[in-house]
Amino acid sequence: MNLQATDFELFGLPQQFAQDRAVIDAHWKQLQREAHPDKFAAQGASAQRVALQWSVRINEAYQRLKDPLKRAAYLCELLGAPIDAHHNTAMPAEFLHQQMELRESLEEAQGEEELEALADELASGRQGVLDCIAQLLDVDHDAAAAAQQVRALMFLERFGADVENRLAQLGQ
Repeated sequence: MNLQATDFELFGLPQQFAQDRAVIDAHWKQLQREAHPDKFAAQGASAQRVALQWSVRINEAYQRLKDPLKRAAYLCELLGAPIDAHHNTAMPAEFLHQQMELRESLEEAQGEEELEALADELASGRQGVLDCIAQLLDVDHDAAAAAQQVRALMFLERFGADVENRLAQLGQ
């Protein structure tokens, strides 16, 4: 194993957005079995430290690969279009208008049914953005445009967390 390998290389996966979660999970389990520090107990403390480093590296890669948002951001970075969300927050006016409407809908939502409808609308929008990211990265090979969509997805994820929080408050 090479510590400098990309997450995709480490997991033996094609460097693309579209991935099968079950395949990612299977590769993670196999890699963890191979690098588990206990497997190297007879080889001494140094070998165990190296195995622990590998285990950490495998887990970090797994966290990026299994999450579509993290995977997309990672791919954009590998392809020379880092997300840079802290400094690059510019979004198209239409998208920002949609976000304002969603925020207003959340503020006005009175009950669980309205919040669930909002969550469903969000899930649909999220899937549309994920489909767009897949097209931009895997077919069009346009990492810069994909990075813009990843930033949009980040907005949607934060909004989704707010909807979930409101639903949780109702359940208390």
